[in-house]
Amino acid sequence: MNGLYGYGFGFSHIFMIIIWVAIIGSIVWLLFSAKSYRSNTSEETPLDIAKKRYAKGEITKEELDEIKRNL
Repeated sequence: MNGLYGYGFGFSHIFMIIIWVAIIGSIVWLLFSAKSYRSNTSEETPLDIAKKRYAKGEITKEELDEIKRNL
């Protein structure tokens, strides 16, 4: 009888709480890391970036043509 209500019983509750906190924490971490990964991925090609830079006036037409040749 002493085994069920002694130290072993209290430790099992603490251990179960630790397990649940680890599981919930892992799920939250996975959700946030997947969200940040999706937001960092881009479908923009280097040529698209060069065209945007040309449109903003950051590079000249000659520089854009050179980038096109190199790509």
